[in-house]
Amino acid sequence: LWTVVANKLDSWIADVLEPSTDFTKQVKETVNQICEFLKQKCFDTSIRVHKTVKGGSAGKGTALRNNSDADVVLFLSCFSSYQDQKKERKYILDLIKMRLHDCKESLTFTVDIDEPRYKGPGNTPRSLSLTLCSKKSSESIEVDILPAYDALGQVTWGTQPDVEVYVKLLNASSDPGEFSPCFTELQKNFVKRHPVRLKNLLRLIKHWYKELLKPQYPNADLPPKYALELLTIYAWQEGTSSSESFNMAQGFRTVLELLRRHRDICIYWETYYSLQDSQIGTHVKKLLRRPRPIILDPADPTGILGQ
Repeated sequence: LWTVVANKLDSWIADVLEPSTDFTKQVKETVNQICEFLKQKCFDTSIRVHKTVKGGSAGKGTALRNNSDADVVLFLSCFSSYQDQKKERKYILDLIKMRLHDCKESLTFTVDIDEPRYKGPGNTPRSLSLTLCSKKSSESIEVDILPAYDALGQVTWGTQPDVEVYVKLLNASSDPGEFSPCFTELQKNFVKRHPVRLKNLLRLIKHWYKELLKPQYPNADLPPKYALELLTIYAWQEGTSSSESFNMAQGFRTVLELLRRHRDICIYWETYYSLQDSQIGTHVKKLLRRPRPIILDPADPTGILGQ
């Protein structure tokens, strides 16, 4: 990256960072096959899949050519509350893992799929992770399958969810961001609605984070990639007034300079939840008084990122 001159940055992103059209198509087909299988054949008649939502980098349109990620969130009828999701998640993940073996045996895929593995903090797995690898190139993507409570129901583009959704979330009193999979659709929409050029800047920032920063500080407790995505969107909104034409090198530099001044970072949006509600407002204002850097998930008011 450091050998690329500023005026060649756009073409370098297109040539090196963007996934190939073929692999993107193969991943989309494979994820659709897996979703359809899980919808139709994973559970008995007592459990229905309300909907599936594809999130992560692939869902947002910010995937990298190598080692990118996609989330497949299954919204299930057996979860009627956040508490149900927490209590029954391990049982559902065991069931999905067992059925994925059948899925691999009975379907033909255009990519290689490795064995599913549990993923999550400590002994409380929150997802099943599988890696899809191209049969023709070195491209790969990690797919996380997450069962979740359908807190939002039907999502309407451009409208805020019912305030009661977030009041129930705050009353569930869980770890920060524990139920963020419930809000994948909003997280995805928040990023996906932005122009392609900004998504390419997001790719560049994530490449720097994964290939340069992490190897340099292997033991550091770094913030999640999603926090960097949100910081980049904020920098673009404030620095260009949301313009589609901006200098890529200058955008990259601006984000790096913000990171150097991380003790000044305090960012939140009111796109999906409003501080006008007394309970939500009290909760968010309490978070905003914490030591910085603070970046709040625009879709989940318990999701305090950037720490």
